Amino acid sequence: MNKISIFVKAILIPVLVGTVVGLVISGNIDYNSLQQPAFAPPAVVFPIVWTVLYILMGVSYGILQSDGLVDKEVDSIYYYQLTVNALWSIFFFLLKWRLFSFFWIILLIFLVWKMAKEFYRRNQVAGLLQIPYLIWLIFAAFLNLSVYFLNK
Repeated sequence: MNKISIFVKAILIPVLVGTVVGLVISGNIDYNSLQQPAFAPPAVVFPIVWTVLYILMGVSYGILQSDGLVDKEVDSIYYYQLTVNALWSIFFFLLKWRLFSFFWIILLIFLVWKMAKEFYRRNQVAGLLQIPYLIWLIFAAFLNLSVYFLNK
């Protein structure tokens, strides 16, 4: 497989996962009807940020894959965090499990930290590209917990 195909596939997978989850929860997103903390961004920000983060995730994985640095360990942590990521939206919006979602996002932060560390060990750029994802997740965790307390 040539490098372009590797990167296209690597980027499409997380973007498609995010798109499918977005379609599944679209009728249940109640973000604008919830009490929000002062630091909450407008709803329009989320699909933009997540698209960028999914692209960065795919680029990182593509870097490793194109350099032959993907093995069972990389695949495992990468796809596990992607699954945990997808489930957060279902828990938060579809099931309305706001407090559970906070603990779930803490799990996701740990997994992404572990993924970024492993990516960095294999290729520094691939690891560094995950820093925005980690920062966003930490912000999202504070937002999640604030929304829980403001709406319980």
